[in-house]
Order: sequence, then C-alpha cells, then structure tokens
Amino acid sequence: MRIVLDTNVVVSGLLSAVSPPGRVVESVFAGELVLLYDERILDEYADVLARPRFRFDPGDIGWFLTVVRLGEPVVAPPLPLTVPDPDDLKFVEVAVAGGADAIVTGNARDFKLAEGKLAVPVVSPRRFIEMLRKG
Repeated sequence: MRIVLDTNVVVSGLLSAVSPPGRVVESVFAGELVLLYDERILDEYADVLARPRFRFDPGDIGWFLTVVRLGEPVVAPPLPLTVPDPDDLKFVEVAVAGGADAIVTGNARDFKLAEGKLAVPVVSPRRFIEMLRKG
C-alpha cells in the first residue's frame, strides 16, 4: 500500500510504538508500506521532530528521515484546493500526485475540502490498521 503520513502520526508513532500510530510507523519501518513524500514533507518531519518538547535524539531523527527516503519521492504540482490548514495541502498534493491509497492522519478534519471530495481516502491510524488487517 502507498500512503502519505501526516506529521502528527509520525510523532505519535515514534512516541508510542504500541499505539495505532506506532503500528503504522512500524509497518513503514518493516517495508510493508510505501511512504510517499516530497522535500516539503521531509522538512516538516525534521522540524517537528527536532522540537525540544519531544526529546527525540538527533541521531534517531536522522535515522527516521533516512527510512522515509527509502519510500517514494513524489514531484507534486500545486492543486487549486482549500483545506482548513494550508500547511496540510502539501500532504494532499503528494497523495494525489503519487497515487496514494490513503492519507493517514490523527486530524482528518484538517483535510476537509472547502468544496468537493478528495480522490484519496483520509483515515485515522486505527482505521488504517483495520484496513491492513482486512487485506
């Protein structure tokens, strides 16, 4: 499966491996999922993971970003869409351009379009794990 991970899932997954976000992140580490990304997403991951409140080791952040780069880089053209948080548009653009099976996020409401529907499902980590189990 080809997915785009919202940063909140990455942080939650790295903080708690036994949580649904943790299981999604572990599936990425195990090579069971293809993670789609672009430089904007990598930059956001790096910036957020480096925040002092999370206390991630810089070496672990570097290792995580190396794992992400094993996924599939996507060149995503801008889309004429409006989402509640404009910073989240990059995840939509990568998902659409890369043909993602899902955007996995803890904040699905941040991906509600002002008009119409996304061509890519937006699911919670828990729902995504259920989808994986069902095959």
